[in-house]
Amino acid sequence: MFELNQLVCFVTLAEELHFGRAARRLAMTQPPLSRQIQLLEHHLDTRLFDRTSRTVRLTPAGERFLVEARQILRLAEGASSLAKKVALGKTGSIRIGFTAASAYDFVPRLVTACLAELPDVDLSLKEMVSGDQMEALGSGQIDIGFIRPLLVRHGIESMKVFAEGMCLAAPAGHPLARKRVPTLKDLHEQPFVMYSPHESRYFHELVVAQLAQANVQPRYVQYLGQVHSLLSLVRAGLGLALVPESATGLHLDNVVMRPVALRSKAPVEVHAVWRRDAASPLIPQIVAIAKRLAHRPRRR
Repeated sequence: MFELNQLVCFVTLAEELHFGRAARRLAMTQPPLSRQIQLLEHHLDTRLFDRTSRTVRLTPAGERFLVEARQILRLAEGASSLAKKVALGKTGSIRIGFTAASAYDFVPRLVTACLAELPDVDLSLKEMVSGDQMEALGSGQIDIGFIRPLLVRHGIESMKVFAEGMCLAAPAGHPLARKRVPTLKDLHEQPFVMYSPHESRYFHELVVAQLAQANVQPRYVQYLGQVHSLLSLVRAGLGLALVPESATGLHLDNVVMRPVALRSKAPVEVHAVWRRDAASPLIPQIVAIAKRLAHRPRRR
């Protein structure tokens, strides 16, 4: 089989139709160039050039082969460039898991940043609760997940990439909707829509801990698994709720969001998780982009 270097010599000579000029372009002398052309013709078992002491012309076979040779060289150059991009984490595909609540603000900003910084990367997004993401990582269904803090399993790397505060969500007509900065004490004995301890364990334990530290006991009226579900009941006037700050971007009618003072300034965390043996160079790229988002102003 012929070599790529022989194709380079052939294409250059076909363009120059002069051994001296072609050799100068290739930074070589004429004898090695002639040898490469002879080897190529031997491999193909056909003449590609008609040569005289004064002229060099392509044969009909050479003219047809020139089209294919240029295509082969373009493909080889493209394959080389693609391999380098993949190795540098500049192209390829990656499957990303995320929680529903992170889709209010974090995920849209992450996708926007990835499209700008990694335009040749194909993103496949999968909404999953944190526990399911851990399972999906183990089975290879996703490459990286963005989860709420969990006990990380053996073989999984974890890094906090984002943290945010919480807001009080109140029906528009509720007295607390008019208070600039309500406190947890304001929630005592108030009707309260709470996170399910099973479907939303992270938020349930977080809110319970905050209320216990403030010695506050709301009156729980419903337990639900997703932030948007809680907000739908707040919108209906059923009670109050504590939700991540990013949920303010939903702009729901009849729901007023107010920042609430907590013991911890940014208690709601998002962690990136991935397999320790993952070979994809895209993973550190995505993690780096996610961490930078924490230092950029949030969209309003």
